Amino acid sequence: MTPAAATRIAAIDFVRGVAVLGILAINITGFWGPTLASFSPRLPHPDPGAEAWFAFAFVVFEGKMRALFTMLFGASMVLFADAAERRGASADWAQARRLLWLALFGYLHYLLLWWGDILFPYALCGLMALALRRMAPAGLVIAGLALFVVPHALDAAGDVMGIATEQSVLAGQGAAAEVAEQAAMMQRIAASMADDTRIINAGFLAALRLRLSTAPFLPFETFLHTLTETLPLMLLGMAMLRTGFFTGGGWSHAALRRTAAIGIGAGGLMALGLIGWAGSHGFPPHAMLVLGGALSAPEHLLMAMGYAALLVLLWPRLRDGAAGQALAAAGRCAFTNYLGTTVLMAAIFSGWGLGLGPEMPRALLPLFVLLGWVAMLAWPRWWLARHPSGPLETLWRQLTWGLTWLGFRSPRPPASSV
Repeated sequence: MTPAAATRIAAIDFVRGVAVLGILAINITGFWGPTLASFSPRLPHPDPGAEAWFAFAFVVFEGKMRALFTMLFGASMVLFADAAERRGASADWAQARRLLWLALFGYLHYLLLWWGDILFPYALCGLMALALRRMAPAGLVIAGLALFVVPHALDAAGDVMGIATEQSVLAGQGAAAEVAEQAAMMQRIAASMADDTRIINAGFLAALRLRLSTAPFLPFETFLHTLTETLPLMLLGMAMLRTGFFTGGGWSHAALRRTAAIGIGAGGLMALGLIGWAGSHGFPPHAMLVLGGALSAPEHLLMAMGYAALLVLLWPRLRDGAAGQALAAAGRCAFTNYLGTTVLMAAIFSGWGLGLGPEMPRALLPLFVLLGWVAMLAWPRWWLARHPSGPLETLWRQLTWGLTWLGFRSPRPPASSV
């Protein structure tokens, strides 16, 4: 591996380490309670202190860390393909195998442990992005922004109309059909939370049977629902890597500082405006279900870009220190950390574990976020001092390169953390 490639990978590992820690701050609610609890601090029931934590996580973490992680996934696809080509392997075949194995990991993650898996949609979107990876950076940016902006703009227009209708109903001014639809939505919310609570409180095998019987195709639905976010962000990540974003070589410090200031500043103001409106209106149910989607998409993208630029600026100052090394190691083992965190949190909150589910006060969730962060930072440096990559990263690589696929076999796997 060349020094330049090693520098790029180390910087990406550092940013990925921050992202995987930040994702837990959002996922924690989904581990603790029903799916819809992730959308509103009033679900499954009002809880003192829940609104403050929800608002903080909404502004700082919600959507931004997932967007950051997705862009890094796109960048890692380029690194993987480049490494494969340097070794004389077919980069497209190798990448396709890698993504198909990831899809299997993702579906098993959903089926055995948790509804909120992102690996399965990442794998399918990655296969689509693979067809575009040879585009020039400008083409990747244009395609990514078009795929991101147009669908979200159309969805946002519909969401605004839906929120306006709900406000009319809540003010006692809605038409009879609108009042009936609001009541039907509340019934669907109650039914969804009841179904999810049964799974949370069930034993391991019972929970598996419930997922298979009630929502066996949920990962495919998640893929379709997140396609217009995940695929374009992967394309932007590819372009960022190609332009030298993660090394600072292609972007000046002034450009990175501007990106950080504008992204975090403008995106943060948007997020504050959205959550401020929601809080002042009592977190209305329909509005909360759509608020984190298309309406938040601009601030998700802006803040993710801002965070990425800020972290790239910080990396040279932190890379030799304990914090920087710990975060980079956590990022290098992000696959193991992501799935390992699910196992840890499921063991704490699910019925087959300690059972500290929705009955536990929601305001205590930040303590479990801190516990997860400690766990994700504690082991990787020790492990990487003895092994070239994390345990699940190693398994993934061996599955990708060690098996024959339609008569193709790679000479040896690329030595890369991605």
